[in-house]
Amino acid sequence: MNFFSRTFLADHCVSIYSFYEPNIIDCEGGYFQNFNDDGSLFDKDVRHLVSSTRIIVNYALAVKYLGQTQHIDKIKHGLDYLEKVHWREAEQGYAWTIANNAPSDMTQQAYGYAFVLLAYAASFKAGVVKNTVKIEHIFDLLEQRFWQVDYGLYADTLSTEGELSPYRGQNANMHICEAMIAAYQATGVNKFLERAQTIAKNICVVLANKTNGLVWEHYDANFEADWLYNKDDPKNIYRPWGYQPGHQTEWTKLLLLINEISPEPWLVEKATELFDRSYQLAWDNEHGGLVYGFDHDGNWCDTDKYFWVQAESIASAAMLFKATNDEKYLTHYHQLWHYCWENFIDHKYGAWYRLLKQDNSKYSNKKSSAGAKCDYHTLGACIEVYNLLQK
Repeated sequence: MNFFSRTFLADHCVSIYSFYEPNIIDCEGGYFQNFNDDGSLFDKDVRHLVSSTRIIVNYALAVKYLGQTQHIDKIKHGLDYLEKVHWREAEQGYAWTIANNAPSDMTQQAYGYAFVLLAYAASFKAGVVKNTVKIEHIFDLLEQRFWQVDYGLYADTLSTEGELSPYRGQNANMHICEAMIAAYQATGVNKFLERAQTIAKNICVVLANKTNGLVWEHYDANFEADWLYNKDDPKNIYRPWGYQPGHQTEWTKLLLLINEISPEPWLVEKATELFDRSYQLAWDNEHGGLVYGFDHDGNWCDTDKYFWVQAESIASAAMLFKATNDEKYLTHYHQLWHYCWENFIDHKYGAWYRLLKQDNSKYSNKKSSAGAKCDYHTLGACIEVYNLLQK
């Protein structure tokens, strides 16, 4: 199997789309988001803003980069639901979760806004959205509601009463950075690139210099590291405790994307450091794959294997190989692919499993679920390498 091949990567993407194809469209609006391993549905009425937007991105990637124009109507279908159901005009905000096509949580999350912005940027690049009005609107909402000018970073959560939570996190900032890069790629407007550069520098240098050179997850209102936040909840889906190897390598990808647009030596240097240190600490020599989290001393605090950690690291390894010409990153790329091919990819029904135990056995027969997985990471990683091999 030639994993470092455009043909393989395109075919693999098609196989993932095929898994969702029979059941993903809800004719009454939006996407079904909860899939068992065999492609059957569960919890048909539950929707999450993160999945609603990421699925739009998935199909926009297919149209833009793979030429699969048959997905254009699916993008329009998702955007329609985003604006008619998630967006609530009275509250001037996006519902975080939906149940039976009505809001079940109107908390405003910067993390969610990141993916709304990404969805519009991706749809604009795919030629489905014809103007930048929504891109500018989401940027302005982020600016008004979450931007912390004194720190050059975003806050996380706005309550329904309009109060900002004192919690600050790198995860929302990371995905806003991703969305800003996409907005710049779509529009060429410099403010989006400048904001991505500011976030990246503040998270990966300014704050990381205070946390042993790696990106820590949790901060207080003054962006001082909160070492205890969620220590009793290490498997929290968006805010787990510990250093996250997958976020170190995801930052590798973002730093290298910025470097492709506006090269600076520190971007490649930091991208390399984040990848090398996390890969060395998190690779499971016995069972393969990267574990989920490690503590301040490098000891594993969560030995589960998550699909997205492997996928983001695949993309980052390929990008580091291109940026440095160091063959070890191509070795890591193939090592990760062989592991995923043997353990994460469902060769019977299609797509990737979401979560495995350390020994690579399954926890459940639920493959994708609202807010947790829609193969956005896997498709995005494959497309990133697919594009890389063309350059």
